Amino acid sequence: MQRMRRMHGPRPVTAVGADQNPAALDTPDRERWPWSLMVVLSVAQFMVILDATVVNVALPSIARSLSFASGDLQWVVTAYVLASGGLVLAGGRAADVAGRRRVFLAGLTLFTAASLASGLAPAAGALIAARAGQGLGAALLTPAALSIITTSYAGAQRATALGIWGAIGGAGAAAGVLAGGILTTWLGWRSVFLVNVPVGVVAGLASLRLVPRHQPRRRFGRELDLPGAALAVAGLVTVVYALAGAPAQGWGSARTLLLLALAFVLLAAFAAVERSVRRPLVPAQIWRARSLVAGVVVMLGATGILVGTFFLNSLYLQDVQHASALRVGLEFLPLALVIGAGAHLASRLLPRAGSRALIVAGLVLMGGGALLLTGVSARSGYLTGFLPGLLVVGMGTGLVFPATTITAMSDIAEDRAGTASGLMTTAHEIGAALGVAVFSAVAVAVSGGIAAGYRHGFMLAAAVAAGLAVVAALAVPAVRPAAGTRVAVH
Repeated sequence: MQRMRRMHGPRPVTAVGADQNPAALDTPDRERWPWSLMVVLSVAQFMVILDATVVNVALPSIARSLSFASGDLQWVVTAYVLASGGLVLAGGRAADVAGRRRVFLAGLTLFTAASLASGLAPAAGALIAARAGQGLGAALLTPAALSIITTSYAGAQRATALGIWGAIGGAGAAAGVLAGGILTTWLGWRSVFLVNVPVGVVAGLASLRLVPRHQPRRRFGRELDLPGAALAVAGLVTVVYALAGAPAQGWGSARTLLLLALAFVLLAAFAAVERSVRRPLVPAQIWRARSLVAGVVVMLGATGILVGTFFLNSLYLQDVQHASALRVGLEFLPLALVIGAGAHLASRLLPRAGSRALIVAGLVLMGGGALLLTGVSARSGYLTGFLPGLLVVGMGTGLVFPATTITAMSDIAEDRAGTASGLMTTAHEIGAALGVAVFSAVAVAVSGGIAAGYRHGFMLAAAVAAGLAVVAALAVPAVRPAAGTRVAVH
């Protein structure tokens, strides 16, 4: 009897025309799960994706309202991506062990509650803590939702569902920059977070009826590597904290060196725990895949450049050029759209050019776009000053992300695919945290703040892109997928 029949939830409906096309579905009984389940899961994931970009436009308003110090504002973004990226592997494992439905509902509830806390935050510290809570909710919600999709749907339905899931990433990013501007301008920055509350409540109530149950495993504590997850997050937070303060405190200062030493100890302890536990978060064997290691490194750096571009331009446009939040949202929209166009182009070029050529070309474009942005000044216009650099960075990003994902997954066995995908997601989120921390720290550490330091931040971004392009040219294997292969853009 199929696993789907053992789940409780809405009754599947019989596929129309299944008898005429038996191969369309993988299940022998040719039953289809209703699309209402996919709608609920997509709404929840769209809310999470939207939140990752919507806040960028609201940052200057948040800084003025809660009196953030210039070097601390980046933690509004960093706290979220560190928590979500550092714990997504544990979240995926928890979904398998504790039950997919239970973990999904827990993540959705936590994300919604933390969104309410973010919208009502009375001070900077409270907002940062609430943002970390949102990140933890996302780390539980996202892998559980994807797991529900892959275990509930089959055959043609599963292919369609996963295609929709991949499209949510690009749509959420594009909608986020526009929604951030509209909400901040019309309703204030708090609405950026409070809008999640009614959506989360409705999605949660619908999930109680629609999401199928999953029998959890016994011995939850033994199956889930909680000490490893805690050490990994603690080590990553310490690294980011050290790097964020290094430009102001000095790279050779006692504070910076002690924090980096502590981070090394915490991450070494994480590695030791992973070797000793029966169910490690990341099996040691998976790091032997050269393609995966190269993909993780490229994804880490490319995401840092992209998210740093959003962060620095949001501050510069609003603080230096005195643009409204709505105008900034509209001016970011071409960047989000051209990333999608670049990804579409990459899917066409990958079978002929190979992944290595596209990764190197994309990184060169990202570096070139960053160099164009170093020429921006307080008197620069949008069309001739900002837009060319944003479009070049976006096109490069669109080429890099799909090619990097194809490369990373090319030599991974089927039973390791989930872990490898989790590592790529982690690299994406941690790269965002490091990009915001390092590029913003360099920019605001210069005398004169963001007005004077903006170009320094993008000079560093260009240098990072150039270094990654060299590494990619030497270390990334050339992978040519079959024509028609589709890869979701992170």
